[in-house]
Amino acid sequence: MATSVLRELHESVEDALRALGAYTLFAGRLAAETPRALLRFRLVVEQVHNTGALSLVIIMMSGLFVGMVLGLQGFDLLERFGSEESLGSAAALGLLKELGPVITALLFAGRAGTALASELGLMRATDQLAAIEMMAVDPVRRVVMPRFLGGIISMPLLAAIFSMIGLYGAQLVGVQLMGVDQGQFWSQMRGAVEFDDVMEGVLKSVVFGIACSLVAVYEGYHSMPTAEGVGRATTRTVVISSVSILLLDYMLTAVML
Repeated sequence: MATSVLRELHESVEDALRALGAYTLFAGRLAAETPRALLRFRLVVEQVHNTGALSLVIIMMSGLFVGMVLGLQGFDLLERFGSEESLGSAAALGLLKELGPVITALLFAGRAGTALASELGLMRATDQLAAIEMMAVDPVRRVVMPRFLGGIISMPLLAAIFSMIGLYGAQLVGVQLMGVDQGQFWSQMRGAVEFDDVMEGVLKSVVFGIACSLVAVYEGYHSMPTAEGVGRATTRTVVISSVSILLLDYMLTAVML
């Protein structure tokens, strides 16, 4: 039994390292194609619309309710210490540094990431990518890169909108419902939030955008050309993206602190 467990563990580690190497090679290929892909500005703008603009509804709704819950929980906690006026700074720091980038990235992976993976998977299953190759056109440059760049550009914008709507939700609950002074709410926020706090959230959102977009396009591009393969690629996109976001969040937070 011990030998079997060790063998399975060795195979799991080997598969993980092999997958990591494949992701790294594919990321290097995408990085090499980035300058040329930026010249196709129209294609990139279309993908920003598909991945970003079409995700606005779920991002705004989630941001509003997360901000409202944060306002309720923050007020309940701060009231115990007689510091209700610090609700604005607590909500702003929590949204800008953690909740905004992380929850936006998780929602992005569930909505836009699965859409990218399934779209590329269906193109693989219906031989559209093979047809593009037969016409002497690189599918990575023509099809994959605009989607990859669109996801990277969309993520920071969506995270900013999420944080802004979340702050409105926290202010709505804290000021209008719980009776926190509006002047103290905003003044405490302005005094507590620094430029480094904002840049930390921006950096995290950019890193999460790269990770989610890379996983989505890789899984879709390399999916099996069957209906089952497309389904597996979509599922793997959500799972790997979610775990990667949480892991990267811890690593980035540890480094920045």
